[in-house]
Amino acid sequence: MSDASTSQNSEDTSTKSLFAQRFRGYFPVVVDVETAGFNAKTDALLEIAASMLTINEQDGTFSLDETIHFNVDPFEGANLEPAALAFTGIDPTNPLRGAVSEDKALKDIFKLIRKKMKAAGCQRAIMVAHNAAFDLGFVNAATERCKIKRSPFHPFVSFDTTTLAGLALGQTVLAKACEAANIDFSNKEAHSALYDTEKTAELFCHIVNKWQQLGGWPLPEPEKAPQD
Repeated sequence: MSDASTSQNSEDTSTKSLFAQRFRGYFPVVVDVETAGFNAKTDALLEIAASMLTINEQDGTFSLDETIHFNVDPFEGANLEPAALAFTGIDPTNPLRGAVSEDKALKDIFKLIRKKMKAAGCQRAIMVAHNAAFDLGFVNAATERCKIKRSPFHPFVSFDTTTLAGLALGQTVLAKACEAANIDFSNKEAHSALYDTEKTAELFCHIVNKWQQLGGWPLPEPEKAPQD
């Protein structure tokens, strides 16, 4: 690589926001879904929440910014597994849920993601979730059902906090990983998309910030003043 090319790459990096530099232009969005089964093509999506993150421009640490949450009406013809409903405690027929359609939930979430992503100077969202393949599969399937042409999420790349927590904390269960990270966790409130999303966001930020503190992702060095 020529000196000119190296200089150009350095200049390109220096113009990016600190957020955009951290994950190569990706904007991590923490997601959790509650469903009526394990098959994304046939089983209903019942709850979805997405947490946006923010970065401290002084020290490069991440924290929770804003969470958006919806109860979702099962799509027409959706399968509702009794065992799954018993596990989550969700009653899809309860009118007090204030549920919306998949189309409404996804479009509102995607709109907020694009707004936050643009403000952070990032080009593409990447899903962060606990057992991320599951959540991404349901979001992709719902996006396809709703005929939404452009999702802000990368279609198959994700950050899985199960893997990250196993590496960093020696735990893969969300509750146990939070306990190891000294993050308060209530089993009574668990299995709610809103609660699990925000706890997953706290866990992700804890791991990312700890890695940086250990020197895994140093902040860009400040430019040196020209010498006389």
